[in-house]
Amino acid sequence: MTHEDIGHFAKKHPQDRKPDPKIAEAVKQGAANGEISCAVAHKIASDLNVLPKEVGFHIDYFEMQMVKCQLGLYGYGPRKGIVKPMETVPEELDRAIRDSLTDGRLFCKSAWDIAERLGIGKMEVSSACEALNIRISSCQLGAF
Repeated sequence: MTHEDIGHFAKKHPQDRKPDPKIAEAVKQGAANGEISCAVAHKIASDLNVLPKEVGFHIDYFEMQMVKCQLGLYGYGPRKGIVKPMETVPEELDRAIRDSLTDGRLFCKSAWDIAERLGIGKMEVSSACEALNIRISSCQLGAF
């Protein structure tokens, strides 16, 4: 969702869906000034043994803004994303990305998996995607 959607994030979800008290409390504790970082949201998911999208629902429910995407795609102030195209994409990374595409896009989770498998930073994967003109989609938290 975009900055125009601020204050309307909960509309992405069914109106009758209600928050889980444990997740709700953790999200409220992890937020500051109505914002919560991608890293904190993923830590909450890990700590509570729930899927990141469950934490994302709670963030939306409480109309909090997700910031500092670990792939560098959103939440970095006026510039939005901070990812720049990689100068030269190593062959192994190029192959890993292309082998993981779904309908020409790389899912967020796949980008994370590639980074872990190759022992590189998550933003290196998104930087390679920028250079290859490949869009990253399906944020694990539901931000995009």
